[in-house]
Order: sequence, then structure tokens, then C-alpha cells
Amino acid sequence: MPGEEQDKLLIEITDLLASGLKTRTEPFPEDARQFAEILDELRQLATDDLEGKLVVGGFTDHPYGEDQQRCLECMYYLVHRKWCDLPELSLPVEPEWWCRLWRI
Repeated sequence: MPGEEQDKLLIEITDLLASGLKTRTEPFPEDARQFAEILDELRQLATDDLEGKLVVGGFTDHPYGEDQQRCLECMYYLVHRKWCDLPELSLPVEPEWWCRLWRI
């Protein structure tokens, strides 16, 4: 995704999260089956359903949980692109954000 397009999308996501979009942060998947169920739900969405991806993914615009997990430490986060590389999400994200598909 070209830089300008990615920047616009990141602003749109930032605005949605800042506006109080209710996302599903719980339940956090405890095993591979639960993780796969969330991925299956994401696959049902249209690829351009930004709000749906944020809701199902459980995005927050801040670190989450007891350990204050954030995208920066997630295995799917591409640091130099500020991008979530999980194919079902494939979105620009800020390093301080979090989603329930977080993995180390």
C-alpha cells in the first residue's frame, strides 16, 4: 500500500478508535482453536470492512491488559512499516495499540 494511502487509512482507524468504537477485546483466545475462530470470523468480512476488522480484532488505541501488551511486541507487527502483517487484518497500526490476536 503506497505511503499516502496508508497514512489516510491510519488516520481513519485512529479516528474510529478515538470516537469510542466498541471492539471485542474479550475473550482473549487462550488456544489455537479460539485464535482460529477469530480468524474465521475475520475471513467472513469484506476485505474493505475496516470497522468490522477493528471490532472483531478487538483493537484498542492503547496498551492492554495486566502486561500492557501492545502491537510493538507482537510477532505480526512490522516496525518499519507500522503495519499488522496478519493476513486477515493487514492494516496500518501504531506501536502502542493492541488487538486480541496479539502474539509474541
